[in-house]
Amino acid sequence: MINNQTGDKVLFESHENIAILIINNPPVNALSKHVRLELASHLKRAESDQNIDAVIICGAGKNLCGGADIREFNTPDREVEPMSRDLINLIEDFQKLVIAEIRGPTFGGGLELALGCHYRVAEADSFVGLPEVLRGVIPGAGGTQRLPRLIGLSPALDIITSGKSLSAENALKLGVIDEILDEDLRADTISFVQKLIGEGVGPRRIKDMEVGGSLDENTVIINNFSDKIKKTLRGVKAPLLCLESVSNTLSLSFEEGLKTEAEISKKAMASEESRALVHAFFSERQVTKIPDIPSDIKVRPIRKAAVIGAGTMGGGIAMSFANAGLPVTLIEMSPENLEKGMNRITQNYSATAKRGRLSSEEMKNRLNNINPSINYSDMKDADIVIEAVFEEMEVKRSVFTQIDLLAKENAVLATNTSTLDVDEIAGVTNRPEDVLGTHFFSPANVMTLLEVVRGKMTSKDVIASVMAMAKTINKVGVVVGVCDGFVGNRMLAPYFRQGDFLIEEGAMPQDVDRVIEEFGFRMGPFRVSDLAGLDISWAIEKRRAETRPEDERYSPLLDRICELGRYGQKTGAGWYRYEGGRNAIPDPLVEDLINSRSREMVLNRRTIQDDEIFKRCLYSMINEGAKILEEGLAIRSSDIDVIWLHGYGFPRHRGGPMFYADLIGLREVCDVLQQYHKEWGDKWEPASLLRELANSGSSFADWDNKQMKR
Repeated sequence: MINNQTGDKVLFESHENIAILIINNPPVNALSKHVRLELASHLKRAESDQNIDAVIICGAGKNLCGGADIREFNTPDREVEPMSRDLINLIEDFQKLVIAEIRGPTFGGGLELALGCHYRVAEADSFVGLPEVLRGVIPGAGGTQRLPRLIGLSPALDIITSGKSLSAENALKLGVIDEILDEDLRADTISFVQKLIGEGVGPRRIKDMEVGGSLDENTVIINNFSDKIKKTLRGVKAPLLCLESVSNTLSLSFEEGLKTEAEISKKAMASEESRALVHAFFSERQVTKIPDIPSDIKVRPIRKAAVIGAGTMGGGIAMSFANAGLPVTLIEMSPENLEKGMNRITQNYSATAKRGRLSSEEMKNRLNNINPSINYSDMKDADIVIEAVFEEMEVKRSVFTQIDLLAKENAVLATNTSTLDVDEIAGVTNRPEDVLGTHFFSPANVMTLLEVVRGKMTSKDVIASVMAMAKTINKVGVVVGVCDGFVGNRMLAPYFRQGDFLIEEGAMPQDVDRVIEEFGFRMGPFRVSDLAGLDISWAIEKRRAETRPEDERYSPLLDRICELGRYGQKTGAGWYRYEGGRNAIPDPLVEDLINSRSREMVLNRRTIQDDEIFKRCLYSMINEGAKILEEGLAIRSSDIDVIWLHGYGFPRHRGGPMFYADLIGLREVCDVLQQYHKEWGDKWEPASLLRELANSGSSFADWDNKQMKR
């Protein structure tokens, strides 16, 4: 019988001598203030009831508990007692048995809640984990103190510092849970509890356990994790704070460790890193909201795709559909190019399988989802046709003329262009309302970003349909407008351009890359260019040269390097030299080219400080982002952040370029741009929007909020 007298966030149900507390806080049963209050109240009731011998804590719906309510981060609601850690301590100290019934995804505070219970059972398809580090914080409700005591130092550190999740099977192997229950979870949990009661088993408290291993062994483990974090997660602080808190289990009592964990947690919660990661989390959810498109608009179902062009991009796009279980026809003009493209796809899948990330059966199924063809008419049944041919306007116009003739009525027609005018391409068809851009990022089967380019005639349902499709094929879709380079590449241009100018004036490629990588990018602009292929950038620059003003500063260094046949990693040389791998080696030949260019410009090369390198690269990007916003080519500044996080490797713990600008202050950014404007001319003039926000003491986040209220 359900008794819900104290509210509907936690239900109280009794089964003979067992109290069942059901967290009922949809959608994920987060530990909001009301849940905490009602759980504590129901526990007190169960404690005073002499007919109750044990308590089961479980969740309504599909999971036990999704952890802390992220909406309460940095708000007074988090201070409502009992705090999560107090509630979990209350559960652990409970004199009667408390068992956690785990189903579905049970992460963060949800797992910490379960660790406070005396035993844990789980459904076979459930997952557990402590992903707080991915939000820039630490498990602050006892997770760093209980998990090492339960399963040992090394596996606990692996879970806590990475934020990765565990399947029920792996959780059982490690000892995180005590039993997997496969059939009727509730009935089996009750049987499990009755068995414990019958055997006279009392509470088993993790706080009374000790971390195994000798001090010397554990010190080595701590040092190894520290070295790994510093090497692979440059500049990220949360994993090191996790490590610090877990390390306290070796030297402090449980109570002291818990107190210190709370202090470290508070420090992490207030950090810029946490603010940035929470911003990224919400921005990724906000990006699907398009103001003029109703959420209930009828979308066109996309169950089958056709991709024209079996090159690197076309093959990667086809793999994205195949990976999601959707059939895709891959069309090429010649049998030779089609065979080459399918071989490349097979090799990609084989490499994944060799790394143990894909079974032979899964590989077979994915390859079977791809239908190779040299016949354009085979696109006739596709719900979406994506053109992925060479980045030349006339080539794309020609292909779209054929698509218009052969694609079925109501099919979505998409061009995978990175810079070209989608409206001009749509203009060769008789149905421009069905046409849009789908700018996939290379390698398309790996990169998660998809710029959804909205043309002036593109219908709303087409936009909504492709945004829904993006989710289906595991991409993060972001709606952008039509301009040269759209959003991401348009902002990339001044970022790269400043890199070129900096090396003309006194820096070297490795100097620029080092500064950007120390900020948190995995690769600086010159290493990225070598990886992507300099011939691609060269082709774009040659096209832009046709409209470039004569008085505009341009560096010919890229042209001169490409004229030597140096196209980057794929040719073994570009801005750097590569010897049998991906290790970028500074090349004296490139340094000679750079020095020669400086002499040609009659420039006295100077020592350029890291601060100048950083500001010229990043602030020029931010300024371009502000221009994009004022031109209406991105819906929100947070959308720009999502594009850079998912498409260009902007360090997630920095939140994205526009959030980072808010963090350092738009007044600071604007003042530096004005200084550069005086020194170097109009390209540095602050965007009107940036100047307006800086003068009013406002931010891009404030601007977003106003836009969404209109």
